[in-house]
Order: sequence, then C-alpha cells, then structure tokens
Amino acid sequence: QVQLVESGGGLVQAGGSLRLSCVASGSIRVIARMVWYRQAPGKQRELVATITSGGSTNYADSVKGRFTISRDNAKNAVYLQMNSVKPEDTAVYYCHALINLMKYWGQGTQVTVSS
Repeated sequence: QVQLVESGGGLVQAGGSLRLSCVASGSIRVIARMVWYRQAPGKQRELVATITSGGSTNYADSVKGRFTISRDNAKNAVYLQMNSVKPEDTAVYYCHALINLMKYWGQGTQVTVSS
C-alpha cells in the first residue's frame, strides 16, 4: 500500500511564502514523475509544477518565477516552495506521483492567501 501525505498548507498574507511537502510511504521501488496540482473553488484542477526523477522541472505560467518544485529521492519527498503568493493562489494543493508505474494522489492541503 502506497500513500502520499501532504503538509504545510495554511493561511498566508499576499506577498508571503509557504512551503508544501509531500512524502510517499509504503512499498516503494521507484518514483518517476512527481507533480503538484491545485484546485480553486469552482474551478478545474490545474497542474502547478512537475519534476522528473532526474530533476527536470516545468511550471505553469501563472507560477513561474514564484514557485519552486524540488524533491529528495532519499526521503521519497517532493516540495513546493511558494514565494510572493497572491490571492489567486488560494486553492487545495494536491501531490501526485507515478510510483511503481501506478498513479497516486495525496489528500490535499489547503492554501489560503489573504489580500
């Protein structure tokens, strides 16, 4: 049984910073791509950032230059450093990973940015 558990969400003022974490646990042999998604109220879930097993990254245009995705393969973890946050970054943030060739989702962590 593989699980993804996110943490680090909360309330932050516009212009502030927040760091999200996601740790995978269970019977893990290989973790390929790891991804952060988000879903704002009334909107579809959208991709925020991806990172491959080799460390290559991609970002949504809306977060480029403000968010940084990273991973620690030894800890089976992926992180999202969120800087210069804006009210429009308010959403539930989900971790997604391809583990042992299967797709897994975390339960989500709420990020609320106040203006």
